[in-house]
Amino acid sequence: MLVYTSAIDLSSRTLQRLSGLLAGHRRRIGSRWRRLTCGRQALLVLAHLRCGDTYARLAAGFRIGIATVFRYIREAVDLLAPLAPTLEQAMDIARRKAYVILDGTLLLTNRITADRTYYSGKKKHHGMNVQVLADPAGRLIWASDALPGATHDLAAARIHDIPAALTADDIKCWADKAYQGASPAIRVPFRGRSLRGRRRRHNRDHAKIRSLGERAMAILKDWRILRKLRCSTTRITAIVRAVVALELAN
Repeated sequence: MLVYTSAIDLSSRTLQRLSGLLAGHRRRIGSRWRRLTCGRQALLVLAHLRCGDTYARLAAGFRIGIATVFRYIREAVDLLAPLAPTLEQAMDIARRKAYVILDGTLLLTNRITADRTYYSGKKKHHGMNVQVLADPAGRLIWASDALPGATHDLAAARIHDIPAALTADDIKCWADKAYQGASPAIRVPFRGRSLRGRRRRHNRDHAKIRSLGERAMAILKDWRILRKLRCSTTRITAIVRAVVALELAN
């Protein structure tokens, strides 16, 4: 297999942070020898998460076995996932903002057609539903655990207690029509296609504000592993959390 040098659009600070995390873990477990140094393992993990490189390609590029690649990535993801902010921590940040933007996204998976639980009727694809909170500038604040793609955004928000948390802290939130009736704290546009006057102006202004939340979605999916997930659905939440931890630390 041919091997070539490539680049990852991340700062060296991200690499150093992950490398330090791995080094501390190795000291705690008393790991004596590894095929790759902490720095090389961190580079491998970032290539997988940021660029979406497969295990086979990484194994060839780093000259190690596929099973070793799998273990290295799983180890790093499990170390990063607990560092992602909880909803309570996100609310602490949100209280310092004028408002937040709530939206849901579908992370595509390669689930088979029989898995109806993971099929999103809206997106016409199998995937996992993730709820995202962004600040007024569209910067990522928080991402939820992943739920099966058939879960409606409103149901997902309630499962994660997002409406209750926003209401309890009196935080203003903008969201789309899918969150109608979620909470008085969540502002949604008027329903209907032929709106006029005040309602039409309200929806236009609402769309301008809410559109900034798409930036957070784009930031999240800049990590190409999240564009088409090929792992077990039980691992997707950990991967999302790991990506959020890296992004917020970048």
